[in-house]
Amino acid sequence: MTMDTMIGVDLAKSVFQVHGASMTGQLKFRKKLSRQSFADFMTKQPPAVVVMEACGSAHYWAREMSRLGHEVKLIAPHYVKPFVKRQKNDAADAEAIVIAAQRPEMRFVEAKCTEQQSRAILFRGRERLVHQRTELVNALRACLYEFGHVVPQGIHQLGRIKDILDEPNSDLPELMREECGDLMKQIVEKTVRIDTRTAKIKALAAEADTARRLQTIPGVGPLTALAVEAFAPPMESFRCGRDFAAWLGLVPRQFSSGGKERLGRVSKAGQSDIRRLLIIGAMSRLSWLGRKSIPESSWLARISARKPRMLVAIALANKMARTIWALLTKNEDYRDSAQVAA
Repeated sequence: MTMDTMIGVDLAKSVFQVHGASMTGQLKFRKKLSRQSFADFMTKQPPAVVVMEACGSAHYWAREMSRLGHEVKLIAPHYVKPFVKRQKNDAADAEAIVIAAQRPEMRFVEAKCTEQQSRAILFRGRERLVHQRTELVNALRACLYEFGHVVPQGIHQLGRIKDILDEPNSDLPELMREECGDLMKQIVEKTVRIDTRTAKIKALAAEADTARRLQTIPGVGPLTALAVEAFAPPMESFRCGRDFAAWLGLVPRQFSSGGKERLGRVSKAGQSDIRRLLIIGAMSRLSWLGRKSIPESSWLARISARKPRMLVAIALANKMARTIWALLTKNEDYRDSAQVAA
């Protein structure tokens, strides 16, 4: 069935702005609706193309609109902003969403299912606990620094901190020791909760066939595999592996003009969680232990011999992203080119 109406929705907590237009842009209606009224209004509408910004609750409403028979499209907010006319308000935003969606070259965001969102919440919950623990460790180091004890960075320095606090002839005041002891208890509590979520992530990664396949790639572990499942759209939405790497922000920024190509640092314009984990995985392969498994005549060995380590890590992360795209589109496990040639 051909849909002749496009409805732009500016989402909010309580008040929704709706802009309806024909597929050629003629205005049909503008409405400001409450949350319940919006659900009732969309239930009564004939099937239409519903467009929303990819923001909070957008994936929930995308699933709800699809259930009602509408075709749903999500747009990144920064793609909508250039189409806002003059003053910014809810009505102008809803109109801009429709105008942006009608551009033939526009890129859309894939709606997430409930399983993807649940995995993303689990992943972000662990990340939040890690940040909180890091904050507590830094606060503990700062307290000791006030009394002349310099402790290096890192969670592995907790044993050294405990020895300083438990030293019998220490010059630290009792009140300060009590406060630092309370910080240590909070750090231990955060560590237990982090370990619990890490175990849950590993269990989920072991159950899913996609995550198992991703972990055959050197440098990709359970966290990276779960992040790809939780945050990445279907790989079929990318034309090639380079497009996926560009979506992650692992390609150079361009400052090209007049036919002259100028490339800068990596754009960092994409999904930051997957990009960070791929770079960490690449750095692990370039460590003294990881280098032992790198064949001498391989691409990685050759580029490592003549380029800085961080540059090599970014290049390797880019290659890992392309490999992820290839494995998921072809439904295959990773095969080492050196071993295949042998």
